Amino acid sequence: MLLITAGAIAGLTAGLFGNGGGFAIVPALVLLFSVLEFQSENLIFVAIGTSLACIIFSSTRALVAHNKRGAVDFDILKAWAPWLIIGVMVGVIIASYTQANELYLIFAWGVLFYGFYFLFPQILDQVAMKQREMPSGIARAGLVSFLGGFSSLLGIAGGTITVITMSVCKRPIYQAVATASGVGVIIGLVGTVGFFILGMNEPDLPYGSVGFVNLPATIIISLISILTAPIGVKWAHSLEEQKLKRLFGLYLLLVSSGMFWKANLSASII
Repeated sequence: MLLITAGAIAGLTAGLFGNGGGFAIVPALVLLFSVLEFQSENLIFVAIGTSLACIIFSSTRALVAHNKRGAVDFDILKAWAPWLIIGVMVGVIIASYTQANELYLIFAWGVLFYGFYFLFPQILDQVAMKQREMPSGIARAGLVSFLGGFSSLLGIAGGTITVITMSVCKRPIYQAVATASGVGVIIGLVGTVGFFILGMNEPDLPYGSVGFVNLPATIIISLISILTAPIGVKWAHSLEEQKLKRLFGLYLLLVSSGMFWKANLSASII
């Protein structure tokens, strides 16, 4: 039931915010593995690797649904793809040198930042008062590489930073969310391969894990997210955006608090 719920939320948020659902999947898997008394320090790595695998399916389904409405900017995806791939590869390398409690803290701080963004989106509106162009050249390379690396460390699709960037540049919100789904597909594919390789030959992984990707969890979450992603897409084109952002922001603050607690617990175990 926990995996089904995580899959439903992942699909909805993938379609609604373009974020692939990692903010729902990672904490759900951490909770599930904890309930099953899986005490290995690799727990967070498996949660993030599995989340990235699930994002491939949830973001692809959202991308297809958005594309039917003509909302995806494929020119941006083509220009960003090389830098996203480089960023994700760097993120996976950083993860290989990171201890479990440090990765929990990275996730907690990252989610806390996103939570405040969703709670106070008017801050972005003030920043975006002037007309801006989409970043290019060195600015694009730096921003998009950071986006890929940071997202791979959190097990998310990078949708929020993509939406922020496109919104600041005066792109319509529905186009930003739609394009963010494509960003999620790229991050999910490269990140999954990276965490699969990173976890090869690691002992004491949960049943059904191949590298740091748990196949049973991936299948269940992905199947449900594929069903709910079109609903999120429909909401993205029709519902009150600010109210939805604030509700999601509150959820992220709760997740961040839980991850800070888990980081302290993991540090004490180590």
